[in-house]
Amino acid sequence: MTTVVPPCELTRKAIKWISEQHSETGKPLKSLLEEAAMRFNLSPKDMEFMERFYAENNGEVPDC
Repeated sequence: MTTVVPPCELTRKAIKWISEQHSETGKPLKSLLEEAAMRFNLSPKDMEFMERFYAENNGEVPDC
């Protein structure tokens, strides 16, 4: 049986994953955003939100 995950939950998981990866690997934010888009199957609208989220926070990755 397949479980449907709401899009907002995927975005939350992507932000948490980016935060973890950034602290562990130090990869650039742009690279992590692109990888998260594929990993979590984010829509273009979700990606716009993520890019705006990080732009408004001066590119800082929040601690999750």
